[in-house]
Amino acid sequence: MKYFVEEGSIVRKIWGKSDTILFVFAGASAEFALNKAVDWLYFTGRLPADPLGRLFSTVMYARLIVFSEEQKALAAIDKIVSIHQAVEENRGDRIPDWAYRDVLFMLIHYSIAAYELLERKLTDQEKEDLLDVFYRMGTRMHLKDLPADYKSWKLKQQEHLQADLHYSHYTRDLYKQYRKHLGAFRYRILVQSQKLVCPPRVLELLNLQTFSWASPLLAVYKVSRLVKLDGLVKEALLPRRYMKEIKALDKVPV
Repeated sequence: MKYFVEEGSIVRKIWGKSDTILFVFAGASAEFALNKAVDWLYFTGRLPADPLGRLFSTVMYARLIVFSEEQKALAAIDKIVSIHQAVEENRGDRIPDWAYRDVLFMLIHYSIAAYELLERKLTDQEKEDLLDVFYRMGTRMHLKDLPADYKSWKLKQQEHLQADLHYSHYTRDLYKQYRKHLGAFRYRILVQSQKLVCPPRVLELLNLQTFSWASPLLAVYKVSRLVKLDGLVKEALLPRRYMKEIKALDKVPV
């Protein structure tokens, strides 16, 4: 059976553990809020009504593609395109290509940042392998001007961070919703986690200092993984409403 991502790939290791995916989620929640196309996510009303669920949905779709056999993965990508086309028809406008690319860029950056934060530095070849997976996703979505190698992607990412992000009333409202849905304590954990993986440009726009008091807590968490207590830590720090989905992140989708 041919998979969209080969068995043994670093991409499967990154997307096969809830730890790394949760940091991908944390970072993406920051960039989603700053993206100039975030109004599209407000158009359906789903994002402000359930921002965590909407972000989980994006992450879970990406994870399903990573672990699916090729034809099933391609069908999932086509479904994503179809869903967005329906939104475009309802609004009478087109989602710009750069907005789709931005989401792919987020998934690439936070995959690397999360894994390197929790595990080890990726090799150059592993970064190329990661980029190739999301390049093929974007190609299937008929996106143009996709960087085909890691070096080109880094240049494009810097352009994206400068051109496609800004602080807006949507940003302010989304962070208000994050706090509402997470509660004050978990919201602070989210923000501190964002500091560990977000690019400097994102932190600058959010007016966040680079220092995070979550850094020493992260060391404690790594020890908890060694003694198999990380599940208890997650239950204490994360919303119970999403614990089923979070536990599922440690299992290969079928």
